[in-house]
Amino acid sequence: MTVRPLAVSLGDPAGIGPEVVAKAWAARDTHGLPPFLAVGDIRAIAAVWPGPVARISSPEDAAGIFPHALPLIQVEDAGEITPGQPNLPGARCSLDSLEIAAGLARSGAAAALVTGPVSKAQLYAIGFDHAGQTEFVAERCGVSPDNAVMMLAGPSLRTVPITTHVPLRQVPDLLSVDLIVAKSRATERGLTRNFGITRPRLAFAGFNPHAGENGAIGQEEIEFLMPAIEILRADGIDAIGPLAADTMFHGRARAGYDVAMCLYHDQALIPLKTLHFDEGVNMTLGLPIVRTAPDHGTAFDIAGQDRADPGATIAAIQLARRAADCRANHA
Repeated sequence: MTVRPLAVSLGDPAGIGPEVVAKAWAARDTHGLPPFLAVGDIRAIAAVWPGPVARISSPEDAAGIFPHALPLIQVEDAGEITPGQPNLPGARCSLDSLEIAAGLARSGAAAALVTGPVSKAQLYAIGFDHAGQTEFVAERCGVSPDNAVMMLAGPSLRTVPITTHVPLRQVPDLLSVDLIVAKSRATERGLTRNFGITRPRLAFAGFNPHAGENGAIGQEEIEFLMPAIEILRADGIDAIGPLAADTMFHGRARAGYDVAMCLYHDQALIPLKTLHFDEGVNMTLGLPIVRTAPDHGTAFDIAGQDRADPGATIAAIQLARRAADCRANHA
């Protein structure tokens, strides 16, 4: 068990982030959660949850307070907070919360970073120029976007989208042997470092139906995937594929690999969310810190209605703790 607390950013104060973080703290004993502190505006929690919250000035204070109240580092100037009604001051608050929480993890004051859901539309409106929180945290850690990997993890499946939040029609133009190899190497190292898997098995989904059928249904497998897989195998990485994506996610198939390497967003997220909708975790590999997040959005439509399920946030906290401990043991 890590001694230092985890830092959890609340996300957009008008979304469900404050509610699920508070509910996770309320379920801390049931799920054996390690000490964590929230970063955000205390009013966002008070608007959706009546439980105890204690403002702290230093992460060192979190462990002593955690059994009795949710420790929180206050972020000011969030403007008017109304659950379900996002605004630009709230977006600035969510970005400041992310910046502070990431800084705590980077400095070593926090054992890991867990990020709450943000609204990209609101962030873009205040000048945010990253594809998402993954890319923002990678930049703050001094890591190239090509070497930072978004992995989705559930109890029986891990997936990696090699391209993420881009229009589907742009994916073939973005794919390259170098990109696939870089993402795969970072994934292989991340599975060893964060999960203790000695020789991870990477299974590659084909881009086209039936993995292209040797070029009869597209050339992407021949042009990009197969050359990348050959390079990875030459490096000693256990690379499998390309496989037909429609047959690689059932139970027997999943037993044959440790992570499914997918070529675009939905190819990775649809099977993960189908199997583990309420417990899916977004984890960034390739960083000098541990970073996880619940794999859901702000859900403004149910914010403030006491309907948000904290399962994914609890899973994100648990995975962050396990990864931090695994890294310490590995080191």
